[in-house]
Amino acid sequence: MTSLPQRLFAEWLGTAALLAIVVGSGHMGQTLAQGNVAIALLANSTATGLGLWVLIELFAPVSGAHFNPTVSLAFTWRGELSRSDAAMYILVQITGAVCGVMLAHLMFDLAPAEFGIKARTGTGQWLSEAVATTGLLLTIVLGSRARPQAVPAMVGAYIASAYWFTASTSFANPAVTLARGLTATFAGIRPLDIPGFIAAQFAGVGVALLILRVLQPRTQASG
Repeated sequence: MTSLPQRLFAEWLGTAALLAIVVGSGHMGQTLAQGNVAIALLANSTATGLGLWVLIELFAPVSGAHFNPTVSLAFTWRGELSRSDAAMYILVQITGAVCGVMLAHLMFDLAPAEFGIKARTGTGQWLSEAVATTGLLLTIVLGSRARPQAVPAMVGAYIASAYWFTASTSFANPAVTLARGLTATFAGIRPLDIPGFIAAQFAGVGVALLILRVLQPRTQASG
């Protein structure tokens, strides 16, 4: 069994890598697409989905490969992660996400951090984040029950598709949302719009847990 420091390092490293993929591929796609937003989004969604698949395969045996505060909170509510461990998971996820953005910027010779300038607000965007987060949690939990070995591919495929069927391009992750407020590239978001996204994501957690309460009983609390 892996130790808590090992699990925390895995969560930090995996989340950092995820943000480097999201921001780096978004910037590369936008640069090469020369103004074609659809091509840029295709590049961004494909790289993110495939990268997430790889990261979950690598780190799930170590930490569970949450890389997302909403996932950690959902597993805490279900009794599969202690509250103290969840708090530390969330802390390293946020710091890892910020480090990942900075790494992506440095790879493209950009300033380590820049405030996001892309407006992402409104009812449709917030609803999209709630839907995206609900779908992500259902994919993880129900997928773990139906086909555990396929969960990495399921999550990667879900996120890649959610880039396209949601108006918000499916952030579905508070740590990712906070970190993307520090980039002015294709994947960025204005800091002003971050609270609305995060509130919608937590609303999505609530909806997912209600659905899971019907479909699956909660396990006995583990700590």
